[in-house]
Amino acid sequence: MKIKRRNKANPDFSLAAMVDVILLLLIFFMVTSAASNISAVNVNLPKGTTDNPNIPDEVTVSIQPNGNYFVNDVPTPRESLESSINEKLQGKSNPSFTVRADENTLHKDVVFVMEIAEKHHFNIAIATTKDNH
Repeated sequence: MKIKRRNKANPDFSLAAMVDVILLLLIFFMVTSAASNISAVNVNLPKGTTDNPNIPDEVTVSIQPNGNYFVNDVPTPRESLESSINEKLQGKSNPSFTVRADENTLHKDVVFVMEIAEKHHFNIAIATTKDNH
């Protein structure tokens, strides 16, 4: 007499669960990568008429209206700003950084940072927000 097994393991593998996990991971990494460019230094960027390309600069110099400087969100005195930028960009093949100056920042503070870039042949990008007119 032959005895039948009732619980037979199904050899088929369902990919639905794995696809769900992969899609969730993809969404997670897309959201976190977009949020990683947000700076903790509060500055009101000036309005521009064109879209800003998302420049992946590793170094960001923020300037507040009262003349405070920040390199990658770390408060930096004016005297050591040049050495701090130089140290962070040392050894880069195409050294560049982004200037995030408040719309009420004095022109002399922005020019000071631009002179550092020119002296060391660094490329700079000036961050703005899009003017919705």
